[in-house]
Amino acid sequence: MQIILTILLVAAMAATVFFLIRGIVAFLRTTEADLMGDGMNQSGVKQNKAMQGRIIMQAVAVGIVVLLLLLMGR
Repeated sequence: MQIILTILLVAAMAATVFFLIRGIVAFLRTTEADLMGDGMNQSGVKQNKAMQGRIIMQAVAVGIVVLLLLLMGR
């Protein structure tokens, strides 16, 4: 069980890094026209989705770490 959770933890950490890089790329592609426009722009939407994905993956990774620690404590 610990091996499966460790593999899932590595996958969750990799997904977190993926969403982090995706958000940084979306941020770097923001143009002045995006910043000066009214309302939400495509760049802002992409940044928000990347942040939400990163937060979800971080929560999953923390949950897996908690399960691993509980299993190791037995």
